[in-house]
Amino acid sequence: MVPPARLRRHSPRASLAPAAVAAAASERQKATPPAPALGPGMQPIPRPPPGTQHWPPADDRLVRTPCPAGRGPRASLPADAGSRKSEPIPAARASGSCLPVQFLNAGDPGAHPDAEHAASGALRQPDRHSRRCVGEAEARGPAQGAWLPGAGPGLLPRGQGEPPDNMKSFWRFIFRRNLPSTSLCQMDFAVLGLGDSSYAKFNFVAKKLHRRLLQLGGSALLPVCLGDDQHELGPDATIDPWLHDLWEKVLGPHPLPLDLGLSPPGIPWPSKFTLKFLQEVPSTCSEELCVAGTDPQGPPSELQPFLAAMVTNQRVTGPSHFQDVRLIEFDITGSGVSFVAGDVVLIQPENTASHVQQFCQALGLDPDQHFTLQPREPGEPQPPLLPPCTAPSSVSPAPGLPPPASPAPHSLPFPTAGVPCPARLPQPCSIQRLVSQYLDIASVPRRSFFELLACLSCHELEREKLLEFSSAQGQEELCEYCTRPRRTVLEVLCDFPHTAGAIPPDYLLDLIPLIRPRAFSIASSLLAHPSRLQILVAVVQYQTRLKEPRRGLCSNWLASLDPGQGPVRVPLWVRSGGLTFPKTPDTPVIMVGPGTGVAPFRAAIQERVAQGETGNVLFFGCRQRDQDFYWEAEWKELQTRGCLTLVTAFSREQEQKVYVQHRLRELGPLVWGLLDLRGAHFYLAGNAKYMPADVSDALTSIFQEEGGLSGPAAAAYLARLQRTLRFQTETWA
Repeated sequence: MVPPARLRRHSPRASLAPAAVAAAASERQKATPPAPALGPGMQPIPRPPPGTQHWPPADDRLVRTPCPAGRGPRASLPADAGSRKSEPIPAARASGSCLPVQFLNAGDPGAHPDAEHAASGALRQPDRHSRRCVGEAEARGPAQGAWLPGAGPGLLPRGQGEPPDNMKSFWRFIFRRNLPSTSLCQMDFAVLGLGDSSYAKFNFVAKKLHRRLLQLGGSALLPVCLGDDQHELGPDATIDPWLHDLWEKVLGPHPLPLDLGLSPPGIPWPSKFTLKFLQEVPSTCSEELCVAGTDPQGPPSELQPFLAAMVTNQRVTGPSHFQDVRLIEFDITGSGVSFVAGDVVLIQPENTASHVQQFCQALGLDPDQHFTLQPREPGEPQPPLLPPCTAPSSVSPAPGLPPPASPAPHSLPFPTAGVPCPARLPQPCSIQRLVSQYLDIASVPRRSFFELLACLSCHELEREKLLEFSSAQGQEELCEYCTRPRRTVLEVLCDFPHTAGAIPPDYLLDLIPLIRPRAFSIASSLLAHPSRLQILVAVVQYQTRLKEPRRGLCSNWLASLDPGQGPVRVPLWVRSGGLTFPKTPDTPVIMVGPGTGVAPFRAAIQERVAQGETGNVLFFGCRQRDQDFYWEAEWKELQTRGCLTLVTAFSREQEQKVYVQHRLRELGPLVWGLLDLRGAHFYLAGNAKYMPADVSDALTSIFQEEGGLSGPAAAAYLARLQRTLRFQTETWA
C-alpha cells in the first residue's frame, strides 16, 4: 500500500530490477516453449493452519490489532563490451562434471536484497558440483572473457524502461545488430525481474532481455519471472515457486554426487567483513566528510559529496493542510556543482539520535567505540559465530537453544571473496558514525533479514519464530507482522531482544542494508538563482496499526534541520535526471505537474524565461488555492509578463473533484495545436498511481476529437511522441 503522504523525490524505477538468471550447462537441454510470465496474477501462497504462539509476546505499540499469531511450520561481459568491434562469441566450454552457474546483479549495490536472496539458493548448492559466481553485470574486466556463452544465470535489476547504470555496456553489447542468431545456442538461461507494477513499464528490461536471449539462440529454462513489490506478500510470492522450478531444471540433468555434502541452511555464510575494535581512540579524525568542492579531480559524487550549507527551510503549505511540504534552499558556492532543468540532487540522510541510541542499547554496543573494517579473505577461517548465549543487560537470559554450531574452518564460498568495504565508510570509524550515517535501521526488513537473524539466534522461542518468518510458508505471517504495518529493522530487533543482543558485530553489514541516498528534482535554475539549489520536499508521515507513526527517513531528517539555530550542512551531489527540455529556440513546452510534481517544471520555466523563451504552458493541480498552491505569486507575475500560460485545477474547491486531466480535455484545441502544429514537447511529473494513465487517456481523447484520429491512430500518435522524446514522464510510487 502506498501511504497517502508521499515524499516528493525523483524515483526512476519503472521496474526496480530485471534480475536475470542464466544457467549454462555442459550439455544443452531441450528448449522449453514460451509460457506466460509468473506475475501478480499467480495464486497466492496458501495460508498455513492457525497455531497458538503469538509474537511478540507483548507489544504496547499496537493500537488495535495484536501482532500475528504463530502458525504451523512454516564469465561476465568485458567492461568495454559496448564499444568493441564486432567479433564472434566463443562457444561455451564443456564443463564435464562441473555445472557452471553465474548470477549477475544489475542495479544499485544493495538496493535489491530480493535478488541477492534469490542468488543464495544457488550458493547453497554443493561447492564442488557447481561453479558459482555472484557479481555485478559489468564487474569484471576484459581479461576475464565474455560472460554470455560460458556461464549461466545472472541477476539483472530496474528503470523507467531503461537498464541500470552498471548494465549499460552489457545492454549495448547484447543488442548489437551484427550478433548472429546462433550466438547463444549453447546457453540455457532464466530471467528474474524485480519491479513495481504501479509503473507503466513494469519489469520492462527483464521482459526485453528474455526476448533478446531467445533471439540469440538461448534456451529458456523457465518463463520470465516478474517479481512485484506491489504484491500483497512482496516479490517472494512469485520468486519462491519460480526458484523451486529453476533448481529442478538445473539439477535434473546434473544430479548431485552421492558423497557430496550440502551447506546446512541453518548455518549462515561467514560474514563478508571482519570488524576489529580498537583499544584506543584514534588520534587523527578520519570521520569528517570531504568537501568535494575543494577536490580538483571532479564535481561532487557519492564518494565525495559536497557539504552544502542550508540557507532556508520553509513550510509552504497552510497550517491546516494535512501535509507538511518544505521549500529548502542550499548554498552551493565553491562546490563545482552545475545543473540544468530536469536534473536531480541526491542527499544522504541520517538516522535520528534517539534511534541510534536505542539500536546501540539493543545490541549492547558502545557508540563511542572505534573499529576498522576489512573484507574477509578467501580461506580465512570463520571464528565461532556466537559466544555462550547472553542477553542484553536489561533482559534476563531465557532458556534457549545452544549457539548454532560454527562451520568448520574452510575456504570461504565466493560471496565473501573480494567484496570491497563500503567506499564511503571512513577507516577507522566509530559505532556512532556507522549507525547514524550508514546502517538503514529505519527501513522495513526483507525476508533475507529474518533468514540471517534466525541463523544468528541462540534463543529457542525467538529462533523458531524467525525461522517461520523466513520460510516460504510463513510469508503471509511475515507480511502481517512486518510489511503491512511497515515495522522497521530497529523495531524488529527490539521485538527479538535475546537475538539482537547476541548478533556478532561482524554481521552488522550483512544483516542491515546501507542507507541509500534520496533523489529530489531540483526546483530552481542557476540562471535565476546563482550559487543556490532549491528542492520541494513533502514530509512523509502516515499511520499504520502500530501506535508510532511511520516517518520517511530523509524528509523528516531534512524537516528537522533548522539553519536559524546554527550552521547546518547537508551532504549532496547532482546527477542527470529523467527529463530533458528542448534546446531549439521557440519550441513550446506543455508541463503537467500536480502537487509536488511541479518542482522540476519550476526549474524549467525559470531557465527558459531567462533564455527568452515564452512558450511555456503549465497545468498545475492541488487541493485548495489557499493551502497548497506552490509559488502562486511567482506564477502570476510570469503570467503578467506574458512568459507563462497557467492552468489550475483545485480538486477540493467544488462539489465534484477537478483534476489536471479534466483541464487538459477542456483545453483540447490548445494542446492539439501546440503538439501537432508547433511541435511542442509534453512533460508529466507526479504520483505514478493513477495520474499518468488518466493524463494519457485525456491526450488520446484530444487526438481523436481535435485531430480526427481513430483510436488506433491516436494511440500510435502518442507512442510516436514518446519514442521521439516529445512526451516524457517523471513519476514515483
